Parts: sequence; C-alpha cells; structure tokens
Amino acid sequence: MLKSKVILITGGSRGIGKAIAVAMAKQGADIALNDFGQSEELSKVKKELEKLDIRCETYNCDVSDFTATKTMVDSVLKDFGRVDVLVNNAGIELHNSLMRMSEESFDKVIAVNLKGCWNMIKHLFLHFSKQRSGTIINIASVCGVSGWPGQTNYSASKGGLIALTQSTAKELAQRGVTCNAIAPGLIDTFMTEKLNGEVREQFVAKIPLKRAGTPDDVAHVAVFLAGDGASYITGEVIRVDGGLLCV
Repeated sequence: MLKSKVILITGGSRGIGKAIAVAMAKQGADIALNDFGQSEELSKVKKELEKLDIRCETYNCDVSDFTATKTMVDSVLKDFGRVDVLVNNAGIELHNSLMRMSEESFDKVIAVNLKGCWNMIKHLFLHFSKQRSGTIINIASVCGVSGWPGQTNYSASKGGLIALTQSTAKELAQRGVTCNAIAPGLIDTFMTEKLNGEVREQFVAKIPLKRAGTPDDVAHVAVFLAGDGASYITGEVIRVDGGLLCV
C-alpha cells in the first residue's frame, strides 16, 4: 500500500504516466501530476483520480526547462509538504534515420527525455537527502538497453537515462533513497499509434509473448518499486518487454 505517500509524476496526462497515476492512487497515494501543454487532459485525469478519494494537484511545466522545474518542485513541496516518490515519465519521440535527423530533433529529445529527468532529480536531491528517504523511478526504454535503428536520439536519451539512474542510485543510497529504471518495450499508447498494421505485426512477431504490452503492465512494476517491498532494490533496470530482448 502507498497510503499517505506523495507521488510526483511527470508526463502524467495520458499513456504510461496516467496508468501509473491511477494505479498508485488506487493504493492510497496522493498525486502531484505534471504535463506540458496538456491542461485539458490533466484536468480530466485529476477528476478521475479524485474519485478514488485521494488528493491530486496538477502542474503544467516543461521538464526540459531547469528554472521552470525548480519552480514546480517548490510548488509541489509547498502544496503537499513532502515528496516520497518521483516518477520521471515525461518523454517524446522524433524518429528518423541518423542521416535525415535534424540537429533540432536530436537536441529536443535529449532535452526532454534525459535533461528533464536530471532536472527533476536535481531539484529534489536535497529534499530526499534531508528526508532520509525517497524513491525515484525513471521510465527508460528497451531502446536504451539495445539501440534501435531510426531512433538514435531516443536510444541515446534512454541509454543516458539508464546511466543516470545507476549513478544517482549510488549517490543517494547512503541517504536511504533508491533509484531504479523501468525499460518498456512495445506498449500500446499514443506514441505507438503511428505504427501501421504491417510494421506492428512484424514487431509483435519478434516478441516471445506475442503481444504488445499495456500501460498497466508498466504501472504494476512502478507500484512495486514505490512500495516498501522494493526498499532493497536500487540501480536496477527492469525490462517490461514481453521477452523482446531475451532473444
């Protein structure tokens, strides 16, 4: 159970972020929900979560903006008094071959997916240290474990996030704080809707479980990592990929 814990989730208006918010709210956690430029969606999720008899506040912020994330973290701490779990879920994809990829596309993906996570950890580092407790969950990707063609920017950002996870775990361990990553494979979200039928079928055929994952598949792992049962796990990367990288 996560009752009385305060969970800060970035990119929480839809997909995996929303599923994590709902799953943790069902465990009794209060939710600080972030996204950028998704005010209407955030409001809808807030209403949905409040029906679960928990507190939810929303924060519209670009996680790649260092100053803006500091302001958001300060607001969350003022509103809730503490943060127990940080879920770094916000991310974007701008696919293209390396030859055709623009510098802007590379920089933007790195800024959101990698620097955005660093920003959030940086601004909560002192809070977690003083609190002598805390849990950080970074949503990486199998693309960060094993590079993927057409995704040099995305793979680099998620591979960097895995390294950031392991370094952070070592720095914060002595303060009673854990930091782990979840590496999803093909998950049915708005980000994978662009796959046409044939490409999707070819991808699924490579997955030993022969199906795409759901946001809930990822959320269940996040709930475990946020709970007391995972208190001795840190610096780990848990793949939720149906066995994709086992073959």
